[in-house]
Amino acid sequence: MSQGRKQLLEFGPLVIFFLVNWKAGIFWATGVFMVITLAVLAYTFFSTGKVAKMPLFTAILVGIFGGLTLYLHDETFIKVKVTLVNCLFAGLLLGGLAFGRSFIKDIMGEAIKMPDAAWRTLSLRWGIFFAVLAILNEIVWRNFTTDEWVTFKVFGLVALTLVFALANAPYMARHMQEEPAKPSADG
Repeated sequence: MSQGRKQLLEFGPLVIFFLVNWKAGIFWATGVFMVITLAVLAYTFFSTGKVAKMPLFTAILVGIFGGLTLYLHDETFIKVKVTLVNCLFAGLLLGGLAFGRSFIKDIMGEAIKMPDAAWRTLSLRWGIFFAVLAILNEIVWRNFTTDEWVTFKVFGLVALTLVFALANAPYMARHMQEEPAKPSADG
């Protein structure tokens, strides 16, 4: 799957969530978001033959918390989902470090070669970042209007994540290791 299509499938549902909230409110936006999230998951499965764990996990949480939001007619659930997802990511990354495991290396280690110490530092940075996002989400949904929270969720969190990823790129580039050249068939 091309990088552009992958990004469209990741960010498209968020933009649609924003637009539907703007036109019809949080409950319609939540329902549409649930359907689109499921559709993206199905499309990914049928086009690639597999579903990555994180999108599947996110879809399950969207289904649970979106369902609670609609069933109980209480927008708190869809707002708290963002906090819980970020807490889970932070917990996995920081907990993994506590047990000598770098889950970021598990995910990215095939594509990028770095020393274990660099992976640990990157895991620590991302773990703390996700914890900060969870705290920010709590502050925003508790102190601002639902429309302001939706704008923060769709644009603020995405922008913060992109800036944080770009800020870590020089660190990763500095620690990347060249793979040894493979011997040619000639010897």
